[in-house]
Amino acid sequence: MLKSTPYADGAVTRFDLARTILGRGRYWTSAYLVDGLLIDTGCAHTAPELVSALSETVLDGIVNTHSHEDHIGANGVLQRQRAGLTIRAHPLALPILADPRNEQPLQRYRRFMWGWPAPSHGRPIADGDLVETGRYRFRVLHTPGHSPDHVCLYEPAQGWLFTGDLFIGGQDRALGSRYDIWAIIASLKRIAALPATVLFPAAARVRENPAEALTEKIAYLEGLGEKILALHERGWRVPKIVHELLGGPLPMGIEIATQGHFSRRWLVLSYLNSNQGENEKN
Repeated sequence: MLKSTPYADGAVTRFDLARTILGRGRYWTSAYLVDGLLIDTGCAHTAPELVSALSETVLDGIVNTHSHEDHIGANGVLQRQRAGLTIRAHPLALPILADPRNEQPLQRYRRFMWGWPAPSHGRPIADGDLVETGRYRFRVLHTPGHSPDHVCLYEPAQGWLFTGDLFIGGQDRALGSRYDIWAIIASLKRIAALPATVLFPAAARVRENPAEALTEKIAYLEGLGEKILALHERGWRVPKIVHELLGGPLPMGIEIATQGHFSRRWLVLSYLNSNQGENEKN
């Protein structure tokens, strides 16, 4: 399923993408088209729809905010169809782009929801680099935490901030098993310091003047971390902390469906440091 929405007086097009199940889109992610630059490409299941939507569009390049399968899914298809199409990503992402099946094995639920991306070939971008189009100049910001290879793009003249999966609205009650919550907080602080006018996330609504939303998110995550660490210092074990601070199971059986890969438990463990937390009993 694909929905497109124009922003910034039509200068930015957002594509919301999700696999269609029983007539409904499930677990949406977003890609953005700006002046011939495509930021992320959705998942493999939605690649045909995105390719069709871009059939009349001149693409000058692709930037992947990170290498998760729901952000690189149409890379290979677009690169095969368009000779010379350049894909850029953080150096840590490039081996995954080239060989997704071996470099980023997927749990069953990820294969079902997003599918295996086709291989693609990328060029490295690093913190501080500029990605230029005909009208815009995007500064690359390395913002690890959601993944080690995560980057954001910032267009200072327009105040546009493309944040991938770094910023998701609301108050998190769970985290993926490989995420680093302290790195996420540090990365959020970095982008919060920018004079952004519009925040374009990959899994939440577009926000104008996002400083307040970013500040609130940082405060929530830091406050939650303080509570978790305090309870742990008092000798509380992880399951008791989960119950006390994060409430009951996530909706739609997400923790069961993901086999615990995305869970309240992993959020607590990330605050405590995964090496320490692995020794905690369920």
